Amino acid sequence: MTEQPEQSPPPASAHRRIDARSLRGLAHPLRMQIFELLNLDGPSTATRLAERLGENTGTVSWHLRHLAEHGFIEEETGRGTRRERWWRRVPVATQLNSADFHDDPDSRGALSLYLHELVQQYFTRVSSYISEDWEDDWRNVGTISDWSHLRLTPQQLKALNEDLAAVIARHTPGPGTEPEAGALPIVVQLQSFPRKPRDTA
Repeated sequence: MTEQPEQSPPPASAHRRIDARSLRGLAHPLRMQIFELLNLDGPSTATRLAERLGENTGTVSWHLRHLAEHGFIEEETGRGTRRERWWRRVPVATQLNSADFHDDPDSRGALSLYLHELVQQYFTRVSSYISEDWEDDWRNVGTISDWSHLRLTPQQLKALNEDLAAVIARHTPGPGTEPEAGALPIVVQLQSFPRKPRDTA
């Protein structure tokens, strides 16, 4: 499987494939939460993030430095003070291909933790959406859907995912494009995966 976190469109040449070292740097529950907040809500400080996460500021600062060391985030220069640094996600499209770690037993634990934490983040986003109070014009356009009767080969599943990604790309504003009045941030979550047949006899 591949996993591509959503983000503002980076420059065409700015892509990064996560390797074993960077995977181990990211695969920590708190670091993944910090990374998600910076990704979804933009730059922040250790103090602000600590308040949102219910953590100690010193602990969050340590994990921020760790994420920066592995190239996932960077300090936002020209903002803040020497005592209060602002951090932002590096504007690079990251991709994780789990097949890269199939023959690397040292990375399997990090990969498992990362994927399980990622699925938990996706679940939490949906749970927040359905528990929040929305006006009807927004409530009626969200969707939680599944399609479970497809029968595809690996090549067909790959083509399906590429087609869906192309649809999202057509609706993604280009760099510097101002959103229309009334526009809100939109999260698109897509999970498409094979299911092994169960013996029903």
